[in-house]
Amino acid sequence: MHESLMLFDSICNNKFFIDTSIILFLNKKDLFAEKIKKSPLSICFPEYTGEEERGREREGGREGERGREREGGREGEGPNTYDDAAAYIQAQFESKNRSPNKEIYCHLTCATDTGNIQVVFDAVTDIIIANNLRGCGLY
Repeated sequence: MHESLMLFDSICNNKFFIDTSIILFLNKKDLFAEKIKKSPLSICFPEYTGEEERGREREGGREGERGREREGGREGEGPNTYDDAAAYIQAQFESKNRSPNKEIYCHLTCATDTGNIQVVFDAVTDIIIANNLRGCGLY
């Protein structure tokens, strides 16, 4: 996980992609949902409590949360739920972005989900519209 975060950081903040929006697919959500029931996320992220993300969601979400898909439901009690853990991991990736002009479109996916094509299409459409509006000074 930490290696993936470092790789994303290097791509996201590369000088060639500094103003390029990114669509990030966090794949294998089905396996993650099963694993999180048995292993706490704090094994990988000792600072994780789950409380920060629940608090942010109650306040209306995070900045740049556009395009977010959250499926799987809230199972279990405490911080080790699928929703809380997935939100924390997504926030870890989004926090790597150092460019205020860059949008990160994060989607939790399963490779066998045929709806992924529509998700990609919607995100690309949103990116194109936002870039055109920004170019006209309207965004």
